[in-house]
Amino acid sequence: MTRTAVVLLSGGLDSATVLAIARNEGFEVIALSFRYGQRHGAEIIAAQSIAGRAGAIRHVIADIDLRIFGSSALTSEIPVPKGRSATEIAHGIPITYVPARNTIFLSYALALAEVSMANDIYMGVNALDYSGYPDCRPEYIEAFEQMANLATKGGVEGRRLTIHTPLMHQTKGEIITRGLELGVDYSQTLSCYDPDTNGAACGDCDSCQLRLRGFFDAGVPDPVHYGARVAT
Repeated sequence: MTRTAVVLLSGGLDSATVLAIARNEGFEVIALSFRYGQRHGAEIIAAQSIAGRAGAIRHVIADIDLRIFGSSALTSEIPVPKGRSATEIAHGIPITYVPARNTIFLSYALALAEVSMANDIYMGVNALDYSGYPDCRPEYIEAFEQMANLATKGGVEGRRLTIHTPLMHQTKGEIITRGLELGVDYSQTLSCYDPDTNGAACGDCDSCQLRLRGFFDAGVPDPVHYGARVAT
């Protein structure tokens, strides 16, 4: 029997790995990405490439505009922090946090799963290298899953929805190692918060630093191009 899962696909390293995990676990995949008013469109291009290469049966790109709320460096003119130390990255909630973003994204994924008769949603959140985002914590995911099963026709009728977060307790290096085992082409991914006009990663934002450290820990070079620095 064919099983279908909705996978939230940003175009970054983590979501590409999660898509590969879902496929490896026997799911047909519907990828879901968002144009939400983020600083650049390069991650959507990356998501399209990843979904196609991974054999997603459908790729939905939802257009919403979180710029109307502002208050984030990813959806406004607030500068993206650069060159922060590992200690700074590990503490506090950064200005790149987009208020309620994961709640909004999961709500769309929930609706898509329900109309697609899918009982599973995959998401690449992580509690170790999570940059302080409150909506990446295990207790948040558990609470949303509980709500989802109370608030949907499928849940009421006994079709329980499960939110899978297979990367939750893995380091970035472990995630990369797992992805390489599954054949993920990380050259197609984009993790940078502030790439240049050619789509090259900056190398200095929090996301780039976490990614670079992950590839270093995994013992393999990062295959993407960095405009401001050379990945090591």
